[in-house]
Amino acid sequence: MAGENTGGLWDSLKKAAFVIGSGLFFLIGFRNSVTWHLQRFWGASGDFWQTQWTKLHQALGGNETALFFIGTMLVPTLAFWMFNALLMLVDTTGKPNFITRYRIQPDKNSPVDAARLRHAVKTVLFNQVCLSVPVVVLTYVVMRWRGDPCSLELPTFHWVLLELAVCGLIEEILFYYTHRLVHHPALYKSIHKIHHEWTAPVGVVALYAHPVEHVLSNMLPALMGPVLLGSHVSTTSLWFTIALLVTTVSHCGYHLPLLPSPEFHDYHHLKFNQCYGVLGVLDRLHGTDGKFRNDRAYERHTVLLGLTPLRESIPDHPKKAQE
Repeated sequence: MAGENTGGLWDSLKKAAFVIGSGLFFLIGFRNSVTWHLQRFWGASGDFWQTQWTKLHQALGGNETALFFIGTMLVPTLAFWMFNALLMLVDTTGKPNFITRYRIQPDKNSPVDAARLRHAVKTVLFNQVCLSVPVVVLTYVVMRWRGDPCSLELPTFHWVLLELAVCGLIEEILFYYTHRLVHHPALYKSIHKIHHEWTAPVGVVALYAHPVEHVLSNMLPALMGPVLLGSHVSTTSLWFTIALLVTTVSHCGYHLPLLPSPEFHDYHHLKFNQCYGVLGVLDRLHGTDGKFRNDRAYERHTVLLGLTPLRESIPDHPKKAQE
């Protein structure tokens, strides 16, 4: 039995490498034609961004430590808390009703328990100040050793787009396997159970985790892309901001119009042993999304383009509604 499990895992790993590698090869091979129009727009506005970066660079006297900290900590953290401030306002007051209509688990967090939310906020602040800052300092040392992450010249649009794609693939791989690791019985109770106290998550819970998990599963998957690629701090800042906002959406508990679907990760919090990844590629390859794909949540797992909540247009089966 153990041999069969090992063989199955190895087979899935080979499939994942083939699928992800083929996708990356396609992106590299066709990036010029796919992004031609976007490149024209970037070229028209590129001087503006280069000018702003040059001004900031000069204002700080070329202090690369300050530039790196602003890009990798200050900008993403401000974006995270500004978005979550709006979500917490809705979670605690239940207003505006327009947003609460889109709650994925309508019987939960209506309103959210204030004491639990305060505890989550304190934990997240601890993780960011006491763990994220030291890790970012270490990252800066490594990236300075690799090259010049705060150079005066900004990267091209093509290169930024390619790096974001690579960072996304690296995060999918590392997050999936580190996430499954902390679900192992030997680690779950002492580490990952904290995050799963919220079976119906809210946005700030994205970083509500045990210190070990915060470094291993929250930070490492996002950091490794820029470190391996030797990314410019502007690209790293954009990537960190996107990653934090996306994981906030995944935990927010609302399936809002035009935003990425949070159904996948919300289902993970509800069921625990499904949907471990970010993109869902490795879940499909490893078969860890079987129950999800047979659930109504899978039918709702799409970008909402209208104003009608998907729980209304795609209601639960009568049997589940009675449960």
